Amino acid sequence: MHSIAETAGLIAARKISPVELAKTALARAEALNDKIHAFIRITPEPALAAAQAAEARAASGSLRGPLDGIPIAHKDIYCTAGIPTTAHSAQLKDFIPTEDATTVRMLAAAGVVSLGKLATHEFAFGGPSFDLPWPPARNPWDTTRFTAGSSSGTGAAVAAGIIMGGTGSDTGGSIRGPAALCGIAGIKPTYGLCPRTGILPLAQTLDHAGPMAWSVEDVALLLQAMAGHDPADPGSANRPVPDFHAGLAQGVRGKRIGVIRHFHESDNPVSPATLAGIENTIAVLRAEGAVISDITLPSLAEYNATGWAIIYAESFAVHEAWMQSAPEKYGEYMRHRLALGALMSAADYIQAQRRRADLITRSIAATQGVDLLITASAMGEAPPITAVSKWASLEKPGFTMPFNVLGWPALSLCSGFGEAGLPVSVQIIGKPFDDASVLAAGHAFEKATAFRATRPAI
Repeated sequence: MHSIAETAGLIAARKISPVELAKTALARAEALNDKIHAFIRITPEPALAAAQAAEARAASGSLRGPLDGIPIAHKDIYCTAGIPTTAHSAQLKDFIPTEDATTVRMLAAAGVVSLGKLATHEFAFGGPSFDLPWPPARNPWDTTRFTAGSSSGTGAAVAAGIIMGGTGSDTGGSIRGPAALCGIAGIKPTYGLCPRTGILPLAQTLDHAGPMAWSVEDVALLLQAMAGHDPADPGSANRPVPDFHAGLAQGVRGKRIGVIRHFHESDNPVSPATLAGIENTIAVLRAEGAVISDITLPSLAEYNATGWAIIYAESFAVHEAWMQSAPEKYGEYMRHRLALGALMSAADYIQAQRRRADLITRSIAATQGVDLLITASAMGEAPPITAVSKWASLEKPGFTMPFNVLGWPALSLCSGFGEAGLPVSVQIIGKPFDDASVLAAGHAFEKATAFRATRPAI
């Protein structure tokens, strides 16, 4: 399967037909969905209409850019006008929005061909659940394994080669977790870079929208179309958007990269394969000209305790009315997690936000001498999907939450494979609104390694 960047060139040269590309992708979606359950809904008619429009633009030499005619799909918390948006929940089983989410509209304006709506953990929080109207997504590398969440369908569909990219959301790691376990690339952009209007909220002070794709280069192309100011989103940043694809060429020469060793060596020790992948990433980036040093931040436990307290409180605020009127329409995982949020007091929430401000101040001070950071994005290879506990996120501190608390850009990408042949990953983090440097570092690593040549055999 070609990358987005390669396919764009072939479409422009009239060597690939967007209509035939869409038909092939739709056929693959239909053929594989009973195995990986990546899609809640496949939408052939609007997909083919969009592909025909892209083909007409190709014929007339008026393509809108590198995403024109590219097959993607949307996580089913992104509102899509006239197409059900369910959040993978019985609560919204029959909800049909009248307007697109801002990012759905921005991507459509870039010419993408949306194949449908992708599985998620219920309301981006409750999963992997087996008591919902649709089954949970499965990992294409091994369908008995977990995808991570909550952007589970996007991770599965990209890894399986059904779509070239897709949308995700990330409140505590919901883009980077599936990217890690499914062996793809995904960025949680700087807070406020991508509008969230029309995306069903979980915890508004931590929610981020962002793209997922097979490679970092493709993530950069998607992020270009998703980034921008939206006055309807109170968290949206009003600042110029750089050229992320052009920025990939900057590489890492001269960049100062801090390795947060204590995160993945002592705060929550990772698997040997994950550690080897991190060390290889460091070696590759050093060979590319980066200056590497170790750095110490507050503990993973501090960031995670703070972030999860905020998520539980803010998510209950979003769902309180339904928890009172129709709790039975939630799956067990979602219902019980929301019930924990109901026990949070106003004092708990305010103290968590105070601790968050303190963590931001301490993190800024600790990273004064570096441009980028490196740590793990997941402990190891994907576990069996039936072995994931309801309270897994509270049992051990995760590697992704710190950068939701901080709002800094963070990228997960494949750094190799473990003993079971499943992907392992690394996380590259940057300073606020330096998403371009994060992507450039990830791209430099991918160009210097061969991991993008291996796809799951499904």
